[in-house]
Amino acid sequence: MPASEDRVDGTRRPRPVERLAASVALVALPAALITLVVGAFRNWAALLAAVVALLVGVIGGWHVVTRTGLRRAAAGLVAALAFVVLLAAGILADLDLSRVAVILVLIALSAAAARIALRRRARTATVTRPAPRPARPVLLMNPRSGGGKVERFGLADECRRRGIEAVPLRPGKDLRELAEEAVARGADALGMAGGDGSHAVVADVAARHGIPYVVVPAGTRNHLALDLGLNRDDVIGALDAFTDGTERRIDLATVNGRVFVNNVSLGLYAHVVQTPRYRDAKLRTAAETMPDFLGPDAEPPDLRFTGPDGTEFTTAHLILVSNGPYLLDRLEGLGTRERLDSGLLGVVTLTVRDASEALRFTTLRATGQIQRFPGWRQWTAKRFEVRSGGPLAVGVDGEAVTFEPPVVFAVAPGALRLRVPRHAVGVSPAGRAVHLLSRSTVAALVAVCLGRAPDGTGSKP
Repeated sequence: MPASEDRVDGTRRPRPVERLAASVALVALPAALITLVVGAFRNWAALLAAVVALLVGVIGGWHVVTRTGLRRAAAGLVAALAFVVLLAAGILADLDLSRVAVILVLIALSAAAARIALRRRARTATVTRPAPRPARPVLLMNPRSGGGKVERFGLADECRRRGIEAVPLRPGKDLRELAEEAVARGADALGMAGGDGSHAVVADVAARHGIPYVVVPAGTRNHLALDLGLNRDDVIGALDAFTDGTERRIDLATVNGRVFVNNVSLGLYAHVVQTPRYRDAKLRTAAETMPDFLGPDAEPPDLRFTGPDGTEFTTAHLILVSNGPYLLDRLEGLGTRERLDSGLLGVVTLTVRDASEALRFTTLRATGQIQRFPGWRQWTAKRFEVRSGGPLAVGVDGEAVTFEPPVVFAVAPGALRLRVPRHAVGVSPAGRAVHLLSRSTVAALVAVCLGRAPDGTGSKP
């Protein structure tokens, strides 16, 4: 059987170029680490000072977040001095720029080679099929989203050129009502040009009527478009999903019956979003709110839930429930989902009690070992419930909402028929990410070097 031939079970032997890339990835990263260690050994005193300054800075930063008044000011001064020492240590270390350049090149080479070696997994993340052009497509548009992207990109005119009915959301009109009216007029495909909250509403209508849905990234952040592998800067190109698209199924999640496409947060972030001043002064609002949640006199949040092993918990500073699990244990792919058709919710809870835990959390986060933090829990579930003694502040796709407990999360697998442009990449940053220091990635690279499929289903040549 040729090296590139697909097997019956859907796997195939790695191609020679992929085996070579895996070898390069496995060699380049240790070379970078060795170069770093040698350089650090020659400047051990400055390195030690930098480590101490970093530790002091993190602890000072924790007290800035969790204290108020003079104690916050004093902690800020300590953190600033630690930062100055950190810079001075870097200067005194007399860093060899050529050595730094070599380290960066080796790391980049290892990452690029690993992506080439393991790219099969991204290609097979989702299943798409050709989709016929709809007879009566309708695009709903929020002119205020994304700082006026609808008008700036001339979406209404572009829709007319493509035979798409454009329906703007006017002040005082209900978005769900507009979507239902479009379906009643005979729309056989719905799309939304707006933020993720608007996408959730219109996608829910499309799913209920069994018609395909199109995402046009005309909001501010467009997280859903990012996770779908769409180009968030190509607003006009997203319209090609109506005229020349492919179709696949993705999940929709619900919280107390309300559909969300990205995530729902409870705890600290949800309370920050609930503050009326948040939209106009995000950083200031967060700084004023955090001591009430993380300070030494703060009452633990009344958030009760059951862990994946059946353990009952009575509090958490943060609970994040997502439509599909997020990739949150590494820098690359941070905050994105590898796929949206797993049929599972992603659940993350975090509890940080004091400065020492904050330091440990920061260290583990920086090294991609966040799963080892005692206050961090991450798992998947088909259903999740949060209980409390009173109303709960919740952030649903970034929108402030209050729910009466219990707050119940569920997922509807494959509920939405999604259309994407044929030219779209179709893979999220999490799907393309390679975590060089993880055991699974190293094992997959070794398997490719040996001519086996990275999931172990292939055989030796």
